[in-house]
Amino acid sequence: MNTKVVKIDPQNPRKQDIKEAADILRDGGLVIIPTETVYGIAANSANKQTIEKLSEIKKRAKDKPFSLHLAFKGDIEKYASDILPAAYRLIENFWPGPLTLILKDKNNGKVGVRIPNHRIALAIIREADVPVVCPSANLSGNKPPHTIEEALKDLKGLVELAVDTGETTLGKESTVVDASKFPLEVLRVGAIPKEQIERIANKKTVLFICTGNSCRSVMAKGLLEKKLKDSGRDNVEVISAGIMMVAGLGVTEATRELLKREGVDVSAHHSQRVTEAMIKKSDIILAMQELHAKEISKMVPEAKNRVFLLKEFAKINDSDLNIPDPIGKLMDFYAQTFAIIKESIERIADVI
Repeated sequence: MNTKVVKIDPQNPRKQDIKEAADILRDGGLVIIPTETVYGIAANSANKQTIEKLSEIKKRAKDKPFSLHLAFKGDIEKYASDILPAAYRLIENFWPGPLTLILKDKNNGKVGVRIPNHRIALAIIREADVPVVCPSANLSGNKPPHTIEEALKDLKGLVELAVDTGETTLGKESTVVDASKFPLEVLRVGAIPKEQIERIANKKTVLFICTGNSCRSVMAKGLLEKKLKDSGRDNVEVISAGIMMVAGLGVTEATRELLKREGVDVSAHHSQRVTEAMIKKSDIILAMQELHAKEISKMVPEAKNRVFLLKEFAKINDSDLNIPDPIGKLMDFYAQTFAIIKESIERIADVI
């Protein structure tokens, strides 16, 4: 077999070159493509014969699976299940990039996934529109290639096409993390140091939810952040958001005043609507009312067991666990709402 080499300018790629590589992948062929880490052999994982051929070329045990390379973060849920909040935090911080996550798959096994931070690799994967695996373009045991010339030393004549975009930018393989369980385990240190992985993975995320994100959830966020700061803790990320479509609003004057008395400045706050990404990465989600909790569970059903009503944590003998909305009410009503939230935060800070 003759291996065709195509040189592509990453800043100005020709559509026909991307399409040629994608067509070969879709039809079961093998293509050497660049990533930011090393050059890899791309293959259609849905084609059994292609994967068998790839294993033979790599001289790799057939029972050792290859990791998927995705083009979009949302595609991860096509292949993985029961994804932990810590894994979503790593995705938010390091994808696209040199991080491979090992996750539970749909069949109670495991699957490796990553999104490469390389324009040409992503373009080819998107155009191919098939599940792509892409192990390093070398025989097992040999050094992973940083140039197309290094890749072709092992693979010339064994693949249909080789895409050349010059030397890879990082020159190190991806860091591999088993995120199928907690605590997460770094299996291979690559381009991302272990300390960075652990810092992000072990940092809890708390999400407060109300209606418009201009009073109750802002109070809760401000009070918890102050409590954590006073305790010398920097291992918790605190977010507040609303379920309404309105975004970009400031806080109410009463909210600003009540928090100011506690030494908390929220004058720079702008409201935001809750997103699926916020929910998925949060370890605990605290809603002001049942309607908020139901909306969160509707948006991301798998987060249901992490959603609570904030008032559950207050030492108040009250069967109604909803914290009423003070919008449009007098300062006394705001103060009552604030007192309930503050008491709840005292307990929350002790359990997270």
